[in-house]
This record gives sequence, C-alpha cells and structure tokens, in this order.
Amino acid sequence: MYQINDTIKNQAFNKLQVSKLNDGPAETLLISLEKDATFPEHTAPRDAQIIVLEGEINFHINSEVYPIKTHQDFKFPKDIPHWVKAMENSKFLIIR
Repeated sequence: MYQINDTIKNQAFNKLQVSKLNDGPAETLLISLEKDATFPEHTAPRDAQIIVLEGEINFHINSEVYPIKTHQDFKFPKDIPHWVKAMENSKFLIIR
C-alpha cells in the first residue's frame, strides 16, 4: 500500500531522461538533463510548473531566457513553445 521509492535519486544523467512519476488530474514528470544537453522545443498540454531539484537550467520561452536554480520554481502557460538547456547536471519536476 505505502511505498518509498528512490526514482529521483537513482535516475541517471544521460543526455535527456524522462520518467512519469504519476498520472491523474495533475501529471508529474521527472526530468534528468546532463550538462549542455537540451530538452527540445515543445509545448505543454496544460499550464505547468517546473521545480528544480538539483543543478541549474535555462528555460527558453517567448524569446526570453530564465535561469532556474536548485530549489527554485517557474510557472508557464500551455501551448507556448519552449525548450530547456542544462547548465550543469540537473534534475527537475514538471507538474502539469
């Protein structure tokens, strides 16, 4: 019934890794991004929030760049093209 997992801790830095942590009304994705790797341009199906667990990323949206560091979060709207570059090995959650 109850279970503790090490999914976040154990997910490797190997370019881009994506794991779905849960389904439901709010989907949570765990992203691991190796330094200098990118999460290619895409859009979100719903308004979303990024929470950086480890590292630093540059979030690109509407011709702007937002540096987001460990323990910071960033909210963004659906249907707007965006992409992410890791400035160092990084892990972050996308909640949408």
